[in-house]
Order: sequence, then structure tokens, then C-alpha cells
Amino acid sequence: MVANLGGQPIFILKEGSTRTRGRDAQSGNIAAAKAVAGAVRTTLGPKGMDKMLVDTIGDVVITNDGVTILKEMDIEHPAAKMMVEVAKTQDDEVGDGTTTAVVVAGELLKRAEDLLEQDVHPTVIAHGYRLAADKAQALLKEMAIEIKADDIEMLKKIADTAMTGKGAEAAKDKLNELVVKAITMIADEDGTVDTDFVKVEKKVGGTIEDSEIIEGVVIDKERVHPAMPKKVEAAKILLLNAAVEYKKTEVDAEISITSPDQLQMFLDEEEKMIKGLVNKIIESGANVLVCQKGIDDIAQHYLAKAGILAVRRVKKSDLTKLARATGASVISSIDAIDTGELGKAGMVEEKKVGGEDMIFVTDCENPKSCTLIVRGGTEHVVDELDRALEDALRVVSVAVEDGKFVAGGGAPEVELSLRLREYAASQEGRSQLAIEAFATALEIIPRTLAENAGLDPIDMLVELRSEHEAGNKTTGLNVFDAKPEDMLAAGVIEPLRVKTQAIASAAEAAVMILRIDDVIASSGSGGPSPEEMAAMGGGMGGMGGMPPMM
Repeated sequence: MVANLGGQPIFILKEGSTRTRGRDAQSGNIAAAKAVAGAVRTTLGPKGMDKMLVDTIGDVVITNDGVTILKEMDIEHPAAKMMVEVAKTQDDEVGDGTTTAVVVAGELLKRAEDLLEQDVHPTVIAHGYRLAADKAQALLKEMAIEIKADDIEMLKKIADTAMTGKGAEAAKDKLNELVVKAITMIADEDGTVDTDFVKVEKKVGGTIEDSEIIEGVVIDKERVHPAMPKKVEAAKILLLNAAVEYKKTEVDAEISITSPDQLQMFLDEEEKMIKGLVNKIIESGANVLVCQKGIDDIAQHYLAKAGILAVRRVKKSDLTKLARATGASVISSIDAIDTGELGKAGMVEEKKVGGEDMIFVTDCENPKSCTLIVRGGTEHVVDELDRALEDALRVVSVAVEDGKFVAGGGAPEVELSLRLREYAASQEGRSQLAIEAFATALEIIPRTLAENAGLDPIDMLVELRSEHEAGNKTTGLNVFDAKPEDMLAAGVIEPLRVKTQAIASAAEAAVMILRIDDVIASSGSGGPSPEEMAAMGGGMGGMGGMPPMM
């Protein structure tokens, strides 16, 4: 970037920096964003395909999940990174609909490009898009149908829709049941659902059908000592966040021992200390000890003698789940153990799952925490199952929290498109062009569903439009029979928040990218220094271009 002052050039940016302005900057950013949307577009819908991602060290991820694909891809272009943010936001807020959000954002930018060529100013387009997004939110709320937390059949259909098109489809009836059971089990009385209390434990081996729900907590650990009981009934569980080891001094201290009997006394004293700690645990009446830190070898011996089943180095998150499931408190000091703070469970036992020992804490009185054990033939299958389950769990929890859902299969998008066109006609000025562009952009969802199923997108869209114009608001695309169908009757439904969040974040990202008219990229530090370039013969000053897109 150079300023000219009386014929004397003044360098403002450091050498090698590049600046792209005006239409060039806009078209560059839009092209990058469209390329990201194009990358995930083929994964949308029940007939969407999967992507295989291989990283620098050769690890393979096979997935259909939009946000996973974008996170795994090494994206460099700044505008493309904004699209990844859209997917991440959607994933954090709702857990599903990531591909929808990115595809809609890409299409909004594509439509904006056509308007820019007709000399419509970017801020006019941005204003129109904001109006359209607000109107779309209001229309979606009108379309929404209420759902109760105890409507198990409807919740299963919501889980079913979230899993369709993913690797879990083969056994989705079984998995839907597990998901809905898990969410209804952990839901609080006030309707809030924290999916952190559903633990998903992956184990390679067996088939998808072997997946099961444990009403309680499963810890991927084994007993610390073989002499301990494998099974404890009517368990009193002590959750300890302190080490069962002798205390080491905080300050540097030296003990000078001058004779062998002093050394023996020192060792005896250490053992006595540990025995004292174990006795406090025994006196509390606990017969199961779950410890977040270490358990000394001598302590293990005494605990085993007392018939206590102990587990060590358990994750903090597992302790929290155990506390919720058994009604125990996590105790931070052995001196502060109180019998009233112990948890209760009908059964604690060590079982083998997929060749590994795991501790099962089950038969709790009111387990507000549970574990899903996911099984599958290979690691890739299990990982993709895990992602599908996470999506389904989040979606069902959102439906329970909000109590609202809409039809799926492209039905809300076609309906919104029609209503927004009517709304555009009521607006004045050029912003109505932007609202129309927004309406057209939303049709990318049914179009993509049709394309991914190998159907003619134009024929399908025309049929869908005529159905909606006739007042059939819940008609979407049945990609299996290649015809419009009432999605409500077919059981293809999604939580309202999936749609509202996708449209809101897509519109925000599109507006943000549209408003950029100047990209100033400082030179990457990875390139040669000016001195090196001079030594190489100069003439290479134009190399510090935009970073590569992907």
C-alpha cells in the first residue's frame, strides 16, 4: 500500500502485503464461501454421500457431518473461515443442521453476486437480507407445532430425522429408542436438558445392534487390585477427589537418617499413615471407592482386605455423572468424609466389554445420568455412529426444551420462499430485490435434496411450489419415491431451533462477507525476507498474494 506525496512514495504497509479492493475483494470472498458450501452440499439429506478426510499423519475420518468435514479440512481463506464459524455456531447451539446453515449461506452470497452485477449496493442487499431473515424467523414461529416432553413417538421421529443419511441408518430404530430413553431419563422437572449427563462410550466389536443404554454410569476403568470383589450389591459409593497416598511436603525438606532402625521407623510411620487413611474410608461404611487421583499400593492392599471395590484416576466428568446418578457428593479431603455424603447404587460390578474391563454402576434410585454403549465392526463405523448419536441427542434435547417442531424434507424452506416473495412485494425500493433473492436462496435446500437423490431439481421444485400454493404447508420432498409428500404424516420432523438458528447464522455470515470491500493481507512470515529476495535478483515483489483457500 503506497501513498504518494509530491511524487515521493511512502510505504504504509510492510513489503509483500497485498490489498484487494472493491468488486475484486467481494467476488474473491464470495467465491471462497461458495466453494466451502459446495464442499459439504453433497452430504445433505437422506441420500447424501459421505466424505473421506485424510490428515497430514494419515488418520482417516469418514463422515457425513457438515461441521466435522469443515473442522477437518485445513481452511486458510479468511472468508471461508467465516463459513466454518457458521457451522460451528449451529453445532454448538443445536447440534444438527450444520450442512443446511452452510449451504444456505453459500446460496445467499451467490444470489447477492447477481444483484451486485446489477449495481445494487452491498448495504442495500444487506438491509434486505436482514429484513428477510427477521420475517423468516416470525414465519417459522407461526409454522411451529407444539410437542410435549412425554410424546415419545414424536421424539423418536425427531431422532430418526437427525440420523437419516448418516452411517447409523442401518439400526436407527434401535438407536432412536436409546436416544429418546436417555434424554427423557436425564431431563429435569423444569424442562432443561443437559446432554453432558449422557455419556457415550465407544467400543469396537460386535454390531450396531449390540449398542445398549445403561441406566447409570459406566467407567472405562478396572479394579485397582485383583483381590477386590468384582461385584458389590447395595453399594455405598464414596467419590473422592484426593489421593489415598502419604502426603508429600510442599516445601523442600530433607530427613537425615543415621541408622537402619531409624529408616525402618520412617517406613513404618509411612505405612501407619496410609493405614490411618484407609481406616477412615472403611469407617465411613463405604464399600465402593471411586478416586479421581492415585491409590497407593499399600492402600490397595488394605482396601482389598476390607472387601472394598476401588477405582482410581477416574475423570472429573465421570465423577460428576456418578454424583448425579447416585446422589453422592464429591469429597475433597479424606478427613472430611461424612457417611451422609455417600451415594447409593443397587449394583456395582466389573464386566468385560469388547475385551476390556469396565465398571458398571447401575440400579440407581433415580438416575439423572446414563451411559450409551456404542458398538460397531470397525473404528470408523463406531466414530460415525458416535457423531450421529451426538446429533440425535442434541436435537431431541432441543425439542424437549423448546417444545416446538416443524416439518422437514425441505417443506419449511419452500413455504418460507413463497411467503417471503409476498413480503417482498409489500416493500419499497431496491431492498425488495434482496428479499426476493433471499426467498430464492432458501429453495437451495429442496433443490439439493433432489439433486443428491438423483432427481430433477426443477421438476421437483415446481411440484413442491404448486403444493404449497394450494395451502399444503407441510409438504416436502420424499426422495425415496421421488414425489412431494406430507412430511408431518411421514414423520420427517425437526426441532424449530434447527431452522431458526440455521437461517439466522447463514444470513449474518452472508451480510458480513458482503459488507467487505477491501482485503488487506499482510505478507506471511513464511516467505523470503526482503534481503533474501534482493539477493535472489529482486523482481519478486508481487508474490505475497492471498493465502490459498484450502
